[in-house]
Amino acid sequence: MSSSIHQLARWEQARAEQEEEFISNTLFKKIQALQKEKETLAVNYEKEEEFLTNELSRKLMQLQHEKAELEQHLEQEQEFQVNKLMKKIKKMENETISKQLTLEQLRREKIDLENTLEQEQEALVNRLWKRMDKLEAEKRILQEKLDQPVSAPPSPRDVSMEIDSPENMMRHIRFLKNEVERLKKSLRTTELQHTEKRAQYIEEERHMREENIRLQRKLQREMERREALCRQLSESESSLEMDDERYFNEMSAQGLRARTVSSPIPYTPSPSSSRPISPGLSYGSHTVGFTPPATLSRAAISHYNTPALHVHGSSSHAVARPSPRRSTSPDKFKRPTPPPSPNTHSGAQQAQPPLPPPAQPMVQSMSSPAAMSQHAAQQPPSQP
Repeated sequence: MSSSIHQLARWEQARAEQEEEFISNTLFKKIQALQKEKETLAVNYEKEEEFLTNELSRKLMQLQHEKAELEQHLEQEQEFQVNKLMKKIKKMENETISKQLTLEQLRREKIDLENTLEQEQEALVNRLWKRMDKLEAEKRILQEKLDQPVSAPPSPRDVSMEIDSPENMMRHIRFLKNEVERLKKSLRTTELQHTEKRAQYIEEERHMREENIRLQRKLQREMERREALCRQLSESESSLEMDDERYFNEMSAQGLRARTVSSPIPYTPSPSSSRPISPGLSYGSHTVGFTPPATLSRAAISHYNTPALHVHGSSSHAVARPSPRRSTSPDKFKRPTPPPSPNTHSGAQQAQPPLPPPAQPMVQSMSSPAAMSQHAAQQPPSQP
C-alpha cells in the first residue's frame, strides 16, 4: 500500500514536473515570439522614422528654396518698378526743366520786343524833332534874308505841315501809324501766346505733379506690400521654429521614448505617461504635424537614422537596448512614430510604406518600456 502510494506520488510529481516544463516551454516560446515581434517593430519604427525625417527635410529644403525664389522675384520686381518710376520721374523733370527754359526764353523775347519797340518809337520821335529843328532853322534863315521880323517858333505840327508836301507828310504819318498799330498787334499777339503757353505750362506742371504724387503713392504701396510679404514670411518661419521648439520641449518633458529603456535609472511612471507618445500625431489620419529644426544637418539626420539596436537576452527577461551612439541631447532631435500593425512583421527587411497605426491601448501596451519590463518580470524563469 505504501509502495503504491509512493509510486502514485512519484507519478504525480513527474506529471507536475512535465506540466511545469510544458508551461515553461510554452511561456518561453511566447517570450521569444514577443521578442521577435519587438525586434520587427523596432526595425519598422526605424525605417518609418528615417522615411519621415527624410521627407520632412526634403519639404523643408523645398520651402526654403521657394522662399528664396519668392524673395529674389520680389526684389527683381521691386527693382524693376523702382527703376521704371525713377525713369519716369527723371523724364518729367527734364520736361519740366525744358519747359521752364522755354518759358524763360519767351519772357526774354517779350522783353526784347518791348525794348525794340521803345527804341524804334524813340528813334522816330528823335528823327522827327531833328527834321523840325532843321526846318525851323531854314525858315529863320529865309526870314532874315527877306528882312522879315522873326516870328515866334511855330508849333511842331504847323512846321511839319508847312515844310513838306501834304501828300508826303500824310503818307509818312499813315506809315508811322500803321507801323505803330502793327507793333501793337504783334505785342498783343505775343502777350496772348505767352499767356496761353504759360497756362498750358502751368496745367502740364500740375498734371506732372499729380502723376508724380500718384507714382509715389504706387511706389509706397509696392514697398508696403513687399514689407507685408517679408513680414508674413518671417512670421511663418518664426511660427515653424516655435512649433519645433514646443514639440521638442513636450517630448523632452514626457521622456516616453521606447529606445531609452536601457537607462540605469529605474523608470517611474508619471501622470503624463497615459498621454500618447507624440502630441503631433493624429491616429485618425496619416497627417504628421512635425517640422524638423533648421539646424539639423544631413550628417545628423543620417547619424540618428542608422538602426543600431542591441538585444540582450537572459533567462528571466529580454530588453531592447539602444546603441551608445544614440543620444537624447537636444541637438539630435528625434521624431517618435507609432509602431505599425503587427501584420507587417514578416516584411521587416523591406522598405514598406507607412501603415495606419493600431488602436491606442495596443500602442501603449507595446511601446511603453514600463509595460514591457512589467510583462517580462511577470513571466516565470525558463527551464530549457
